[in-house]
Amino acid sequence: MNPLDVASAITRAHHEEWARVVASLARRFGDLDIAEEAAAEAFAVAVERWPHDGVPPNPGAWLTTTANRRAIDRIRREKKRDDKHREALLMHDGDPHPSLGAIDDDRLRLVFTCCHPALGMEARVALTLRMVAGLTVPEIARAFLVQEGAMARRITRAKDKISTARIPYRVPSAEDLPARVSGVLTVLFLVFNEGYLASGPGTDPVRPGLTSEAIRLARLVRALLPDDGEAVGLLALMLMTEARRTARVSADGELVPLDRQDRAVWDAVLIAEGHRLVRERLASGDAPGRFQILAAINAVHTSARDARDTDWSQVVALYSQLIRLDPSPVVALNRAVAVAELEGPQAGLAAVDLLGQALAGYRAYHSARAELLRRLGRSDESRAAYDRAIGLPGHSAETAYLVHRRDELEGPLG
Repeated sequence: MNPLDVASAITRAHHEEWARVVASLARRFGDLDIAEEAAAEAFAVAVERWPHDGVPPNPGAWLTTTANRRAIDRIRREKKRDDKHREALLMHDGDPHPSLGAIDDDRLRLVFTCCHPALGMEARVALTLRMVAGLTVPEIARAFLVQEGAMARRITRAKDKISTARIPYRVPSAEDLPARVSGVLTVLFLVFNEGYLASGPGTDPVRPGLTSEAIRLARLVRALLPDDGEAVGLLALMLMTEARRTARVSADGELVPLDRQDRAVWDAVLIAEGHRLVRERLASGDAPGRFQILAAINAVHTSARDARDTDWSQVVALYSQLIRLDPSPVVALNRAVAVAELEGPQAGLAAVDLLGQALAGYRAYHSARAELLRRLGRSDESRAAYDRAIGLPGHSAETAYLVHRRDELEGPLG
């Protein structure tokens, strides 16, 4: 078998099966360290054997079986459990497992375990990206803009805390769910974003496996809490964003911004479902939260047949509402970009420049300035802003787009 085909199959299996394998092992052994190490060993065995033996008919089942055997070997070696407990684990894995929560889904239980309130928010996010999304430690470190060693220690501390605090591997009871769901929704949103545009420069820009899994888990959370406005809002936001995925990257590997995307290839079914959920929340009369407002902004964008038809007054109004809930400089930047569309590039640039100190190391800030300066005919300043954006961390697809836009300024039409 072609080694490149094998490598591709292993990569697909990693993205598609990592969470399932880890979740299955965590359910069986109740130990995240064992689950992660055994899953990693199974993938390492696949790298060694598949090029010679061929990819098995069911890669996921092969990986799960191999990982279970590795985990059992480790338990036997280390004798970390008493004999009766260990033998029960080894003898009865084929038996049906009892339901451990309102919804019997291994990966949802793993998400709630990783997002326990005993952990800080950054630790929850990092641990979920590792255990559920299957991101590597270097990828997570880049997303957090920290050193790999520091991120590895953060993830290890989080797993240790789960072990020492005996945090249960289950979906919380009904009375505990409302207090837990906010952190889970935030983490699922970040997992989805990593799939929609990967943070690592050397990875595929879009990871459909991550976006589809985040949507599947968001549907389960909504089923648990059908009246939770933010659970509905997050699902709607994900659906309308996912609908645009196929238009996100060009054939040349460049990121395609929203206003330049081919709207004919957007998924009309996902958009219609997202719009229905937004209308459902509007009809409730409840004050919207962050995800509901973001979903409403996406509904405005996806309602326009052409970018020029976008109702920017609504977008600005919604961002003004959002900034009262989340007064972050990133939200202010997005509002400033919308103001530029509504009131002109000069007004937008004035709003963007107010954020320079807070967002000096943020790529989107410099790329937004570059575009606005370009529209104002200030080509030298625009080129410098593009250069600043290009020099900051980000995915290679985004870098390719920025280089293209900068080089257009240097051409005869610039």
